[in-house]
Amino acid sequence: MRVSLFAVGRLKSGPESDLSARYLDRFAKSGTALGLDFARVIEVAESRAASAELRKREEAAQLERHLADGAVLILLDERGKTPDSPGFANLLARFRDDGRRDLIVAIGGPDGHDPSLHAKADAVVCFGRMTWPHQLVRIMAAEQLYRAITILAGHPYHRA
Repeated sequence: MRVSLFAVGRLKSGPESDLSARYLDRFAKSGTALGLDFARVIEVAESRAASAELRKREEAAQLERHLADGAVLILLDERGKTPDSPGFANLLARFRDDGRRDLIVAIGGPDGHDPSLHAKADAVVCFGRMTWPHQLVRIMAAEQLYRAITILAGHPYHRA
């Protein structure tokens, strides 16, 4: 299964970008043996529309352009379920084992995700009830993807 990370907003070069790239590189190197291939990071600019509803709709349209038919969509959203790391790893494995070809983990813009995306999502995941800066969410998503691989492989990186 090809795994992509979609993000509204661009990550500038610096330590946050470096750390995110490090975890995604680890994921790319380790995931193939488990049937989870890192495909790409898709960054799109935040919408400049006048209202939050229109901004969310425009950002959703950008995501949908990258969403292949039958692709798994996991939204990162503060109103989602809060799985533990093994639970997140099992979620990825289940989609892989169901024969799904593509998966996108989506980080929304400052206004969140459009309701149309929530209706299409296969899962909505929350990294906690606090509000996180976009840069940290990108790092956290990359790290959890890598951690999922290590859990599925039985690697000691994750100490439960």
